[in-house]
Amino acid sequence: MAVVPHTEEDVRLLARLMRAEAEGDGRLGMLMVGNVGVNRVVGDCLDFKSIRSLRDMVFQKPGGYEAVDKPYFYQRARESDIGLARQVIRGWKYHPASYSLWFFRPEGDCPTSWFNQNNAGRFKAHCFYAPERENCPQIYY
Repeated sequence: MAVVPHTEEDVRLLARLMRAEAEGDGRLGMLMVGNVGVNRVVGDCLDFKSIRSLRDMVFQKPGGYEAVDKPYFYQRARESDIGLARQVIRGWKYHPASYSLWFFRPEGDCPTSWFNQNNAGRFKAHCFYAPERENCPQIYY
């Protein structure tokens, strides 16, 4: 069962985002980017109160994803990436992105906090940041 409403176009859109943001971190890295995206839709909190759909999340400005401004994002979604997108839409979570709303790729170590959120951990090149449960309870399903 899906944790966010979606169309087949939304699934492909999320798949393209996951690939564009984290293909270099492999399947698991892509799944974690998907977790962050789904959390932003489910959360209705903090910087993501106006996010109501996967499309809103992917194209949020300001505060969205840099990948949507690059040609690589606009490639056709691959079947393997679509399968990964379906997993996170069904609510599968992957630590450290399980409850994260932010991630980024620092030059060095992960800062202990970012956007006033605590570091949840690192996976390869990306650091993930999660809000406290009381600030965004909906993502802690």
